[in-house]
Amino acid sequence: MPRVSEAHLAARRQQILDAAVRCFVRNGFHQTSMQDVIKEADLSVGAFYRYFKSKNELIMAITSTKIGEITGILDHLLALDPMPPIPAFLDELLVQVEKTLTADRTVVIAIQVWGEATHDEEVAGVVRDVYGHIRGRMVRLAERARAAGHLPADADTFGTGSVMFGMVQGYILQRILVGGVDRETYLAGARALIGTP
Repeated sequence: MPRVSEAHLAARRQQILDAAVRCFVRNGFHQTSMQDVIKEADLSVGAFYRYFKSKNELIMAITSTKIGEITGILDHLLALDPMPPIPAFLDELLVQVEKTLTADRTVVIAIQVWGEATHDEEVAGVVRDVYGHIRGRMVRLAERARAAGHLPADADTFGTGSVMFGMVQGYILQRILVGGVDRETYLAGARALIGTP
């Protein structure tokens, strides 16, 4: 029997993840069965379970991929010299949120994952780990902003980074659950609050 290439395995795994995203966005995490994802992926049960054993595994793989995109943006911002103002960082992150809202809508799944993390310890552990890394990068951004003079010399960088992290989460919640706010309006409000151009 010929050996399956790594490229084939990666493509099949992505096929399953794409199908899961479509199902979770369309019907929600709890209303989607593994059979729904298998059907959407157009695979046999055996082929599917070779890659993922549970919905939790699917959701964690989707989350890790999307968070990787966000951390890539943050790492890029951390490497910039000179240091841009804080609203520029927020803008870059909110642009990414908007891209997912108009493309595959995976950011909608984030809210489902947050809810699931309140009672599923396996999901909660992944959320703590993944979002902890993002908050850590936000704290480093705050440290750089303080060193560049964009924040007061005595600014609490952990607190500032945590608030910046919360502002992105807040934008996601408002865009999906409440509506009526766009990126420019949100950033104008952030600038007014932090007094930064």
